[in-house]
Amino acid sequence: MSTAILTGQPVPGSSIEGDLRSLGFDVRTASDTADAETLLAQAPADRRVAVVDARFVGHLHALRLGLTDPRFPLAAIPGAVTAQPAGRQALTRAMARENSAGGGTALAVDSLADRIVTALDTDGVEVHRPELGSLVAAVPADPQSRNEARQAVANVDDEAVRLKSAVKSRDGFFTTFCISPYSRYIARWCARRGLTPNQVTTASLITALIAATCAATGTRAGFVAAGVLLIASFVLDCTDGQLARYSLQYSTLGAWLDATFDRAKEYAYYAGLALGAARGGDDVWALALGAMILQTCRHVVDFSFNEANHDATANTSPTAALSDKLDSVGWTVWVRRMIVLPIGERWAMIAVLTAVTTPRITFYVLLIGCAFAATYTTAGRLLRSLTRKARRTDRAAQALADLADSGPLAQLFSRAVLAGKPALAPLVAAVGALVVVLAAWFDDPGWPLILCAGIYVLLSAEAVSNPLKGPLDWLIPPLFRAAEYGTVLILAAKADVNGALPAAFGLVAAVAYHHYDTVYRIRGNAGAPPAWLVRAIGGHEGRTLLVTVLAAALTASQFKVALTALAVAVALVVLVESIRFWVSSGAPAVHDEGEPA
Repeated sequence: MSTAILTGQPVPGSSIEGDLRSLGFDVRTASDTADAETLLAQAPADRRVAVVDARFVGHLHALRLGLTDPRFPLAAIPGAVTAQPAGRQALTRAMARENSAGGGTALAVDSLADRIVTALDTDGVEVHRPELGSLVAAVPADPQSRNEARQAVANVDDEAVRLKSAVKSRDGFFTTFCISPYSRYIARWCARRGLTPNQVTTASLITALIAATCAATGTRAGFVAAGVLLIASFVLDCTDGQLARYSLQYSTLGAWLDATFDRAKEYAYYAGLALGAARGGDDVWALALGAMILQTCRHVVDFSFNEANHDATANTSPTAALSDKLDSVGWTVWVRRMIVLPIGERWAMIAVLTAVTTPRITFYVLLIGCAFAATYTTAGRLLRSLTRKARRTDRAAQALADLADSGPLAQLFSRAVLAGKPALAPLVAAVGALVVVLAAWFDDPGWPLILCAGIYVLLSAEAVSNPLKGPLDWLIPPLFRAAEYGTVLILAAKADVNGALPAAFGLVAAVAYHHYDTVYRIRGNAGAPPAWLVRAIGGHEGRTLLVTVLAAALTASQFKVALTALAVAVALVVLVESIRFWVSSGAPAVHDEGEPA
């Protein structure tokens, strides 16, 4: 059990002890600073510990935000400070310093907890301070101030604030106005019945898989049911995050589930639509695979751009200034959020089209909408990158290198080739991508295609031979994704044998999972997947070369079998390592706040 150490002069009638116990703390009372230091040393080293001023007046949810969020080693609000095991040493050091400075006595006129936070700041230790908004957290110094603080607490509905804060402050139009007004109450209902975000996330996945199964029936009733269930799955998808924020139930497993299940749900639904269309005699597997590729590449653009500029200095541009001005005009904010087709709008569109049209029309509209959104967002980011003089850090360069997913061939040749000018790296990557994709498009599988794939390997190595700190280097990972996925799509379509495109769909899905897993590890500050994993699955250039060799050396039927075997092998290796990582104690306790597009 977590330990809370109460310090300072007790206040008759205070509810602080009961509040702390309701939050799961074992409450100990310290008579002075020396006693507080002793109690801190006696508290279990593997559990959370908090130091709280006995005079604290505030909302229960303010204490919950300040003392129970598992994502931060150290956190504080006025009158209270807490440390998880990772921050325990810093807290102990600050406590000892305050004990020495105060001669072992606790002054009644100030707060030991606040003095400890000041000492932590002096040491340069990062202390999380949650946004409290209208919530009250204070240590009144006299009876009049205490009465005023208690009145301020009474004037604000703690539960209403908690419920409102469960909803993301920035979200799409459909989610904000059509889902969140009631999904937050579902989240509270779940919390009061002891359900966890992971259980709700799993329920969302199961609902989406049932929706995909309904779509696979190929009947009008099945399509209608699929659309309804897809919306229900999205409601649960919103609920799990709101439940996590409402109850502060962030976990390592939850981070992995939330980060990956959205993609699994959407792409499984694409497969269901393709199977349903096939039952009606319409082959739309190429469209389904194209939609998955386009959506994945859109996300990689988002992730690469954000990582490249995560901690860049001089990070301003006229384009960014214009965007800020548009944000001051309310209606433009919603229009710009809608046209990028975020997950809420996209799933609503897919659900409606599934129910009232055909899978082919659904995919056509989806591809057109996503292509427009990708063009809009990429163009804006290109303008921002070209019109500002940002200096990118080593961390950003490493993140882009990890997102590039270069395998042993690219790493070998990047040391052997003559490094070119860093500013040309995106152009080199674009040329390599065009060479292999156009060769796959215009040539029949054979030695010319393999040669072009070899050129792609060399140019890919050249593109990453220097640290990726150029203004447009964030384009390199999505260019590599487009080249690899596009080559697989084209060669599977050219095989013109039943089952080749579904096999290609499975292969791209397995590789895309690996790329998403890389993204979320980086976003959780846990580093990239281990080097052995990247080597084992060949890197983007190795897989692209292998697929071209298989297409050239095998018959169409054999190529289909080879794609299937490759998809299974990649999926097994990637999933086993991913599951091992995300359920391990070393994975970060985070909760994904949703896709940027």
